[in-house]
Amino acid sequence: MTKYHFVPYNFIAVSSPRGIVLNKAGLTLATLLVASTTFSHAQLQGDKIDTSAQHPVPAIQDTETPAQRDARMQWWREARFGMFIHWGLYSIPAGEWHGQRTTHIGEWIMNDLTIPVADYKAFAKDFNPTAFSAHDIVALAKAAGMKYIVITAKHHDGFAMFDSKVDPFNIVAATPFKRDPLKELAEECRKQGVKLGFYYSQSQDWTAPGGGAAVRPGHNQDTGHWDKAQDGSFDDYLKNKSIPQIKELLENYKDYPVVVWFDTPGKAMTPERSAEVVQLLNQHPNLIWNNRLGGGYKGDTETPEQFIPPQGYPGRDWESCMTMNDTWGFKSYDTNFKSTETLLRNLIDIASKGGNYLLNIGPDSKGNVPVPEIERLRQVGQWLKVNGEAIYDTSSTLFDVPTGSFSDTEKDKKGNPKFTPTWNWRSTTKADKIYLEVFTWPTNGTFHLDKLPRNVTSAYLLADAAHKPLKLTKSGEGLDIQLPAKALDPIATVVVLNTTK
Repeated sequence: MTKYHFVPYNFIAVSSPRGIVLNKAGLTLATLLVASTTFSHAQLQGDKIDTSAQHPVPAIQDTETPAQRDARMQWWREARFGMFIHWGLYSIPAGEWHGQRTTHIGEWIMNDLTIPVADYKAFAKDFNPTAFSAHDIVALAKAAGMKYIVITAKHHDGFAMFDSKVDPFNIVAATPFKRDPLKELAEECRKQGVKLGFYYSQSQDWTAPGGGAAVRPGHNQDTGHWDKAQDGSFDDYLKNKSIPQIKELLENYKDYPVVVWFDTPGKAMTPERSAEVVQLLNQHPNLIWNNRLGGGYKGDTETPEQFIPPQGYPGRDWESCMTMNDTWGFKSYDTNFKSTETLLRNLIDIASKGGNYLLNIGPDSKGNVPVPEIERLRQVGQWLKVNGEAIYDTSSTLFDVPTGSFSDTEKDKKGNPKFTPTWNWRSTTKADKIYLEVFTWPTNGTFHLDKLPRNVTSAYLLADAAHKPLKLTKSGEGLDIQLPAKALDPIATVVVLNTTK
């Protein structure tokens, strides 16, 4: 039996981006039935998944040296910015079924509206995304300044967006489209120099007998199922569909995937079951995979979802995955798109804390990327063309400066003290440079730093092609930087400090 009881946890932290580690309490998957409102995201938030040091089959992370890990993770750490793509059959109902609109995210519509398996599978005959262009999507990622793409090869609905010989419920065998988007993306990523990774829902599968399902009110409280067609053995599902499809993904696309993005393991992915997947992963020693496999395996990356941790995860590689509006999979009526300013400042904030930003697009059933998403990505890319040096291949800030504060009275949706970021400035670092991403331009023309972690020899604005030196005035441990009267960019202007240690 598979049972999913997802429970939030509490934490205590201060807002400084460096040196403080979250104090996690109750980090467990307990036996609490949760209401439907708890499922507010497409993925179970990665910081709720318990990990351990004891594994039935050692993973690459258990055996490699620090130097080997650094080499394996190098490209990912340099990338800082990637594209998430949630695309599947759920783009056909686009949030609405039989006159009922879901108030949740688009890709969960089968579960949220209790759609029978046969009815959901029937969407496949109408899935013909002739507007899909792998070239255009990879080109969009490049124009946005993104270095890698992660696409949903199979989400919780069980529909494979690739040519799977394991199960016929896939885009090649079950639809009039008859093409493999993953193969086409792999070819374009090779041509255009973008890395490619695959998301795979290893545990939840709402259309395969025995597949897991999150426990919801009105559904079976042991299995999460709502249709007899879903009943069966989870071990049979794992053996006959999940693991064989993971093997297909690892072997059929040449040098891709470079990333595997697992999700929602629940209690079903025990250490023993997860170890069967790890045996496959270990055959690909350069692979990067996240902390959502289950079974106590920590993977390579923490995966905060829809939020930026106040001080990152010191000592761990991490990646904030976020939507541009309020859904991952396409919903026709979700037009609540974040501004370019918000998206760009999120990227800068994440980089300043040593993380990556995995920003989602949700193509419609024809394969079109929503126009507002295209517009915003191109605008972010324009900023990165000028200022990307301050983001790519950088390390976290050297300044112990608060990036916001926790409220004494207000709570967030999880019941924790609400964190409110401040948007004055952030900083990223290279071996001989410190970058200051200034959001709020000083009215007196002077940017002041209280304490310098390095010796500063000169400064200039990154967007100034001439790199005209800025006047510096040192006072004790502090530094005043004389800036022009107006910012060069209304969202963020970057000051470069040349440094010696």
